[in-house]
Amino acid sequence: MTPEYPAVRLKNAWKSAHPWIFQRLVDKPAQRPKPGSVVDVYGVDGDWIGRGFYNGHSRIAVRILETDPAVPVDAAWFARRIAEAVRLRREILGLDEVSDAWRVVHSEGDGLSGLVVDRYGELLVVEFFSAGMFRHREWIYDALRAQFPGCRFYSFADEHVQKQESFDFRAPEPVPPAVITEHGIKFRADPAGAHKTGFFADQRENRQWLSRFCAGKRVLDLCCNTGGFAVYAAVRGASEVVGIDIDADVIEIAKANARLNHVRPRFVQADIFPWLRDAAANGERFDVVILDPAKMTRDREQVIPALKKYLDMNKLALATVAPGGLFATFSCTGLVSEEQFLDMLRRAAFYAGRTVQVLKVGGAGPDHPWLAQVPESRYLKAVFCRVLD
Repeated sequence: MTPEYPAVRLKNAWKSAHPWIFQRLVDKPAQRPKPGSVVDVYGVDGDWIGRGFYNGHSRIAVRILETDPAVPVDAAWFARRIAEAVRLRREILGLDEVSDAWRVVHSEGDGLSGLVVDRYGELLVVEFFSAGMFRHREWIYDALRAQFPGCRFYSFADEHVQKQESFDFRAPEPVPPAVITEHGIKFRADPAGAHKTGFFADQRENRQWLSRFCAGKRVLDLCCNTGGFAVYAAVRGASEVVGIDIDADVIEIAKANARLNHVRPRFVQADIFPWLRDAAANGERFDVVILDPAKMTRDREQVIPALKKYLDMNKLALATVAPGGLFATFSCTGLVSEEQFLDMLRRAAFYAGRTVQVLKVGGAGPDHPWLAQVPESRYLKAVFCRVLD
C-alpha cells in the first residue's frame, strides 16, 4: 500500500517534465509540511502530477522524484535509485577499470534532485543541496552502504544551500584524505581541505585527452587547484610544468599530488591576472595552456559580470600560448551557457589578436549525466583549441 502523503496543489497548468516547481506556481498549503517532506502534487484540475520533496522556504518549492502514483518514496525507493546510478557507472561505463574516483550520484541527472555523491576509493563524499535529501539522509547512507560495503562517509552542505533550503547541518569533522588512482595517476582527495567534494573527478576525461599532447612541451596550468592537469602533464613527459593558483592550501595539496607521482611541476601561489601580464611582458610562451577557474557566480543577475571576468582572463591567457600551441579553457559556472562561453572565447581571441582553431568542445565525464529536460545539470564547458597568430 502506498502511504498517504500531504497534498500540494499548483496555481497554474503544469505540462513540464522538469523536476523543479517554483514557489510562485504553488498554492501554500493550509498546514505546511516541514521542509523536505515528501508530498503528492496535484494540478489545478485535480490531476495527480507527481511525488517529491516540498519546501515552503525555498525558491524551488517542489522537487519531483516519482511520477508513478503506485510507487512510494521510501527507503526501498532510494535503494533502487542509487543502485541504478551505481550500475550505470560500473556495468555500462566501466569506470572501475579506469579509476576508483567517480561521481556516484549526479542530482537531477540520476533522478535524485538535490543530492551529489562522489566516490574516492572507500570514502564517499555526500553533498546535500536540498532539505529533502538532508532529511532522508539515513536512507541514503543505508543505500550507499549496500553498494559500497565498508565505506566511510564525509557529508556536508554549503552554508548558502542551508540558508536557501532552511536546514542546519553543523560542520563535519575532518576525515583522513583518500588516495585515488585515475588512468594510472595518483591523487589525494581531501574533502576537508580542498574545493568542491575534494577532487575534480568531472575533469577525468579532459585531463587524459589533453595529456596526450604534453610530452616534451612547456605546460602552464592556470587556476590549477590541486594540480590535476599539471600532474598529468608532468607524468606524461612534459619538459616543464608551471601551475598557478591564488589559494595557498590547494597549492600544498597540488605539491603533495606531484610527490605521489614522483614528478616536480613548479607550483606558484599567485593571482593569475598580474602573473599573466608579467609573463606576457617578459615574452613567456607555453606550448600548452590550461585555464580552469572556479565557479564565477550562482546569481543570474551576475552572469554578465562573470562573462567579463572570463573574457579578461582568457584574453590574457591566450597571449601566453606559443604559435601553434594548445589552449584548453573551461567554465564550471552553470548559469553561463555553452553558446555564451564560445562567444566570450571568440571575443577574447579578437582582443588578444590571436586566431583560435577549435578542436573539441566537451564537458564533464559520463558519470555526470544530465537530462535533456534539465539543462542546469550540464554545468561544465570545455573548449580545446589550437592558437595561431
